[in-house]
Amino acid sequence: AALVAPPASHMRQATALAASKQEPHGGKLVNLFGDGLKAADCDTTLQMTERQSCDVELLCNGGFSPLDGFMDEETYKSVVGGMKLPSGLMFSLPVVFDTNDEKLGPGSKILLKQGDLDVATFEVSDKYVPDKPLECLKCYGTSSLEHPGTQMVAMERGKYYLGGKLTGLNKPVREFPCETPEEVRARLPDDVDIVAFQCRNPVHRAHYELFTRALDAPNVGADGVVLVHPTCGPTQPGDIPGTVRYKTYEVLKEETANPRTFWAYLPYSMHMAGPREAIHHMMIRKNFGCTHFIIGRDMAGCKSSIDEEDFYGAYDAQDFALENGPKMGMQAVPSLNLVYTDEEGYVTAEEAKEKELSALKLSGTKFRKMLRGGEDIPEWFAFKSVVEVLRQNA
Repeated sequence: AALVAPPASHMRQATALAASKQEPHGGKLVNLFGDGLKAADCDTTLQMTERQSCDVELLCNGGFSPLDGFMDEETYKSVVGGMKLPSGLMFSLPVVFDTNDEKLGPGSKILLKQGDLDVATFEVSDKYVPDKPLECLKCYGTSSLEHPGTQMVAMERGKYYLGGKLTGLNKPVREFPCETPEEVRARLPDDVDIVAFQCRNPVHRAHYELFTRALDAPNVGADGVVLVHPTCGPTQPGDIPGTVRYKTYEVLKEETANPRTFWAYLPYSMHMAGPREAIHHMMIRKNFGCTHFIIGRDMAGCKSSIDEEDFYGAYDAQDFALENGPKMGMQAVPSLNLVYTDEEGYVTAEEAKEKELSALKLSGTKFRKMLRGGEDIPEWFAFKSVVEVLRQNA
């Protein structure tokens, strides 16, 4: 069901933050709902793209703390060139508002809408022409248009970026509920390690084994819990739609009913920026109260649209996160490389090799073919409830 935010007056809660083991990035959780520029005082109205609506929501609810609006040129250059805000605080990807409109600029007061819904007001303080080739090279590691993120920056985004402060009016309407960092923190247990698991695809057996076993990692406390926090915004062309993925997560939550696993949904648009995006995800989850973050192989990675070569090494994101996570008070938990064996179920690939166990394999391509053909999917690979949802929405 579609969710609309309550009136802004109800969104500022005086309660202390739960999940108190982790402080927000920059020390204070931003909440842009409340007093500020009113819709009636705006001189321009703009309809947001799906990507922009995700950014606006995470700016207003504090997911991008400590930002209080879209980046001005100084902040943009600092993040692109040095992976930090002008204050020196680590921040790995620019959060920008693009336009081709020549008339908009400093002093513009913009009402940002999603259909008929007033979502936020935007007081523009800066307008600049971004250095897109440098942005792509620094943030994505390439300026090649074969990279989907680079293609998005070069071909989807407008000529100019606008910087300035936002005031939140309403949460965008989505077909899946997206709680604010404050709401998620209130649900999480206090004073224990919170291990975040990010995904953009349906969760299958190996993923489930991976994030539940992450609680046994040596750097995670005995009472730790997992927050499964999938991104449900725009991803890559060909990915399963967010609404369908949401349904798979909901049925899996019911099927597994694991008291040490919490679920929430993130309105975020993927950049596929590899190592830099891994840090971006860690920072967002820090704002949601997490202390640890599971980094999988080739996290936020992608392949060339021409020759299908990987843009990043399998462990680039892990290594980058292990090095940089602690600098912002987050710990990386490298994901286990698990395989399913006839003899012992799921074990690490190293253990399977050492014991000479017979590992079973099923590629994503073969799985999709079996799904379309109505064939039985082995239960070691996928949960029955998830397969059912995927079949109904194929």
